[in-house]
Amino acid sequence: MKLFGYYRSSTSYRLRIALNLKRLDYEYVPVNLVTSEQKGEAYTARNPFGSVPLLEADGRDRAQSMAQLEWLDEAYPERPLLPADIEQRFTARELAYAIATETHAPNNLQVLKYLKEQFGASQDQIDTWYRHWLTRTFTPIEARLAQLGTGNFLFDRPGLFEVVLLPQVYNARRFALDVSAMPHIARIEAACLALPEFQRAHPDNQPDNPEFSGPEKD
Repeated sequence: MKLFGYYRSSTSYRLRIALNLKRLDYEYVPVNLVTSEQKGEAYTARNPFGSVPLLEADGRDRAQSMAQLEWLDEAYPERPLLPADIEQRFTARELAYAIATETHAPNNLQVLKYLKEQFGASQDQIDTWYRHWLTRTFTPIEARLAQLGTGNFLFDRPGLFEVVLLPQVYNARRFALDVSAMPHIARIEAACLALPEFQRAHPDNQPDNPEFSGPEKD
């Protein structure tokens, strides 16, 4: 498998976590979003969406992270991301898709660029926009987690929800959103970040991070 992604892309981060949780080997191929490499002809010939991540697996190029995650769970059923119980599967999807559709979509890099280039939004205005959409979804998610009485994870171990949540919490901290006011989300974040699968997937530990100094950089 090859995973084409960008170290700070939340969707690429999702796939890195999922592949690690499922203990699947993959080669990481950086795609520079800052220089719009994902919009080049060579890349869009493989992924017409011009987005990351792109997952090359089983002789096919696969786009769109949520579809990739569902495919991984079906193609590699060991260490599933979704629980066996139908109601638990619904709950995991309910929360994960809320983040993917209601938070990630309006805060996508291309949306932020459009706000700046077409409407002249300042960085402060963009930051305010970003925090608004994070809060709009994180608030009901925190309430749902409280209703469910969750512990360190949504269920007994990390799965689809945590895979999608952690990259957005990373973004929340980048954009100075106070996550400490959301104790269930903060607790799940801390529990996940203590696990090696999440540590290896973290943007700080990717070879295309300019501040990375691991062995792959040498």
